[in-house]
Amino acid sequence: MMERLKESKWVYVLISVVLALTFWLYVRTVQDPQDSSWIYNVPVQVTGSTVLTRQGLTVAELSAETVNLRVEGPTSTLDDLLKYRKEIYVSVDVSKCAEGENRLAYVPVYPANVNKDKLITTERNPDAIAVTVEKLYTKTFEVEFQLKGKVAKGYQAGTPAVNPETVVVSGAVEQVSRVAKVAAILENENLNERFAGDLPLTLLDASGEVLEDLEVTLDTESVYVVLPVVVVKEIPLTVNFLAGGGATEDDIRYKIEPKTITVSGAEEDLRDLTELSLGSVDLAKVVGTNSITRPIDLDPRLENVSGITQATVEVTVSGLSTRSFDVDNIVLSNTPEGYTVTSATQVRTVVVRGREEDLDAIDASQLRIVADMSEISTVGTYSIPVKVYLDASSKVGVIGEYSIVVNISR
Repeated sequence: MMERLKESKWVYVLISVVLALTFWLYVRTVQDPQDSSWIYNVPVQVTGSTVLTRQGLTVAELSAETVNLRVEGPTSTLDDLLKYRKEIYVSVDVSKCAEGENRLAYVPVYPANVNKDKLITTERNPDAIAVTVEKLYTKTFEVEFQLKGKVAKGYQAGTPAVNPETVVVSGAVEQVSRVAKVAAILENENLNERFAGDLPLTLLDASGEVLEDLEVTLDTESVYVVLPVVVVKEIPLTVNFLAGGGATEDDIRYKIEPKTITVSGAEEDLRDLTELSLGSVDLAKVVGTNSITRPIDLDPRLENVSGITQATVEVTVSGLSTRSFDVDNIVLSNTPEGYTVTSATQVRTVVVRGREEDLDAIDASQLRIVADMSEISTVGTYSIPVKVYLDASSKVGVIGEYSIVVNISR
């Protein structure tokens, strides 16, 4: 009996709760009674600042960044208002402010999809906003490009081009003075191709930290950046040897310092570049050990990343002997008409290089010295460079450079 009574009691309780909930829903949905609610931390937005800018003024400080509102209205409208809470703000019109402190009323702005005509703001905290207006301060900064990340292995970032190159920052002097740099920052890992595009500008302090929530304006919010990305390649240096003076490449030892240089450029320009030649060395002019300095020249489309502009080639001829011959067979060729040329040099010692057995077969009569006189233009005594010919086996050759002295008259 008692069990049945207990069960009946719980049934009545459940029915009561359902009836109360039904009545509450009826009142809210059908009757829609008036209610009120506090909305906290509503952000403050400034309007009319462009009018101040035209007057050379700017908003330096607001006494409050957020306000609290007590709003009254039908329950359903308040529910909608709270549903779109993030879209609520208050507006402060500063267009009529003067320099100094101005105390201004603010206007609540509610979401567009809320029936604002049914809402009444009954309380405000604070009830007004103090707006401090100062003279507008401007400063021009060069835009600094920063790459946060790195280029891919085997690539190198070139020199960026930024447009525009400068930006004007405007605002209160205290705010603008906090800015040390204005940067266009590209965040990219393993960059392996040219970048071209707009980058937003970031304000940085003297420590390079990003400045947040500064009350300043920029004459442009972004810049167009072109960043070349090129291939980096290590290229060996080579040299070509011209057989002469009885020596071939088989008779020499050589080394090049540096052995390689690092070059950067477009991938298509570097694809087929496997070595860089320093030119040719005439072995007829190499006696013993010679150090020869050569410039490192590159195609204008490539960049010498190493910065080394010249290389040294050290060449040593070994395993060959030399023999000196006194040559009196001196020929003056191409003497211009109207000039008389005589050789003051009667005998010139010439050095021939080769293997001992081949040098034994050479006689001084096989050597002749030829002076080309075609460039004569004035009389006098001159030292003239000459060519020495050896009419013998190609296994031997003349080494060194020679000249004779001639007398020129008319």
